[in-house]
Amino acid sequence: MVYLKWVFWGVFWAVIIGFLHYTLPQHDIARITDTYEKRVDFGENSIFWANSDSGNAAAPTNRDVFFIQAFRTNGKPMIYRNEDTGWGWPPYFKFDTSNLQAEASDLMSKRSASAAQWVSITHYGWRNEFLSIFPNAISVKPVSGPDVTIIPWFNIILLTVLAALFWGIWARWRKFRTRREKRKVDEYTEGWG
Repeated sequence: MVYLKWVFWGVFWAVIIGFLHYTLPQHDIARITDTYEKRVDFGENSIFWANSDSGNAAAPTNRDVFFIQAFRTNGKPMIYRNEDTGWGWPPYFKFDTSNLQAEASDLMSKRSASAAQWVSITHYGWRNEFLSIFPNAISVKPVSGPDVTIIPWFNIILLTVLAALFWGIWARWRKFRTRREKRKVDEYTEGWG
């Protein structure tokens, strides 16, 4: 029975951590090599795509999606989708897909260029080649070089607040249980003596 409890809590925290890792913004330093638009037919992986465009009345089974091709500092390719999140989840309220695509196109550079243009691509989501899942780019900003370090202040503050909240709830729950158990022991032993 103890193992079942540990498995439950392990799965619970794995789901919470996975949800936060997928949803919170991440920063990649990369070199943009191309931008394009592609018609996407949604299948089993449709939960990883943004909701229908903000201006559409109904959710289509396919639509045109912008993509940004890049190479990260380790030389590996990374493809980002560029979709509006609208008012849905995660709450990035992104409505500037076309503007971001233009900015990304303007920041393209080739490896053979004398001065490659490195950028910080802020995104959420995961890349999975087998399921055709792409992280969604939120913003693109030029940086001075491939060795730039971006400190994720928002993530640090949010995770600290969440940890404090969980600790506060856990501490109060433990205190409540301790008082309740003490009261039961006192009631049981009241007639002794």
